[in-house]
Amino acid sequence: MKDKCAIGYVFMASSLDGFVARQDNSLDWLMKYGIDENDNSFEKFTENMDVLVMGSGTYKTVLGFDQWPYKMPVYVMSRALTQENVPESLQNSVTINSLDPKELMQFLYREGLRRVYVDGGKLVQSFISNGLVSEITLTQIPILLGKGKRLFGEIESDMDLELIHSKQMKFGFVQNHYRVLNE
Repeated sequence: MKDKCAIGYVFMASSLDGFVARQDNSLDWLMKYGIDENDNSFEKFTENMDVLVMGSGTYKTVLGFDQWPYKMPVYVMSRALTQENVPESLQNSVTINSLDPKELMQFLYREGLRRVYVDGGKLVQSFISNGLVSEITLTQIPILLGKGKRLFGEIESDMDLELIHSKQMKFGFVQNHYRVLNE
């Protein structure tokens, strides 16, 4: 019998040319726009998620923020980090693991965690290539970076998406919500 898996959902921002961070993982280009006080799409999205799975690069970047932004349990996928790398204040909410994406999604499903927010450029690429992403919400920022860390890398075959919703936002941002058709 095939083991069931949790379902992955992506919510990210990218430059118009498809980068999610600079080469050094910097998000300065994104932070310069300020906050859209009328946009609660991220809060609505995370309210419907059971758990967040992020890559180690994203984890290290988020640790540098003024405060930890997540209220849900977080799994950090890493073969280099251990639980000892997690600050004491986050020990009850952050778990380091080294499972491959499919094994982790099967584990989360068995734990009753069905809706998984997947975050981090390389990690999102890995989950997409393993057929573990069901929906993608992508906010395009009107800036060209020229180089950096790409959200979407090479894939084995075409991935068909259905546009569920699109909205124009403050600062010229455009947010598109897609359903993956060929999971």
